[in-house]
Amino acid sequence: GMQPHLQALLSLYKLFCPELVTITLPGKMKTYFKNSEGPWKAAINTVRRRNQANSPVFQTLFLGTAQPQSRKRKWNAQLMIPTTSTNRNNLEEDREKNCVKLYSRDESFPVEQLQTFSQLLQNIHRLEFPSQMGSVLTNPLLLHYMNCIKDESVYLRLYYWMGQTLQEECTWCVADNSQYEEEFKDFLETVYKTECFLQEGFSSCEEFLYKSLPLWDGVCCRSQVLRLVSWIPLGTFSEMKSHLYDPLVQLFFTSSLYFKCSVIESLKELLQNWLNWHVIHLDSESDS
Repeated sequence: GMQPHLQALLSLYKLFCPELVTITLPGKMKTYFKNSEGPWKAAINTVRRRNQANSPVFQTLFLGTAQPQSRKRKWNAQLMIPTTSTNRNNLEEDREKNCVKLYSRDESFPVEQLQTFSQLLQNIHRLEFPSQMGSVLTNPLLLHYMNCIKDESVYLRLYYWMGQTLQEECTWCVADNSQYEEEFKDFLETVYKTECFLQEGFSSCEEFLYKSLPLWDGVCCRSQVLRLVSWIPLGTFSEMKSHLYDPLVQLFFTSSLYFKCSVIESLKELLQNWLNWHVIHLDSESDS
């Protein structure tokens, strides 16, 4: 049967090689490959370096680790959204076939050649999503396609990739990550623009906010975080109070007037998005 640890392992395969895992995996599952104490150890390590003499041996004995291992990015790497590309296996097969056959009804249309909206309409039944789902964030045509087909596996693939990226790149959850703040800001901005395009929030983004808001200082990536808050799906009052309102209240009463106004503006947009969703949902029910 499907054991939780096997599901977690399969989810990693589906993240990096989605074409190898064809079964449907649950959207929410326990994280098995993460050291939950990593961010706290890194934060304590930074404070001790700031307030005391730098003693690596003593820090290793006290914290149980000499260097936080939560960052997987190399020192010279950048946070980059992948470019749109077809599955490698499909590309190799296409190269071996005649170019004329490429446009036959039975062949898939390469996403690299998708340039115009008319191409999207003509080939909508022959399109195949790229092997790296993160590339759809910067491709409006693929976002149109994703919004039309409503395929659960597509959203699940994007959920895995986005959740992993947000977790690894979060600037305030890893103490030694401040040098990548601008890159993380740009990434959050891209996610927000995608949510505005699709007119709905991502579940992976919602989980990221609920987990990271209690650790947020209200300063780092403030504009981007509050914009993402405005697209949180409607949930139960008890859940939203503990995960969203309580962390914001603590920052609200200890921050500047500008921050207070920004939070109120974000919650106003959140209410507007909820009302719009209900109007659309009621219209679709009346049509059916």
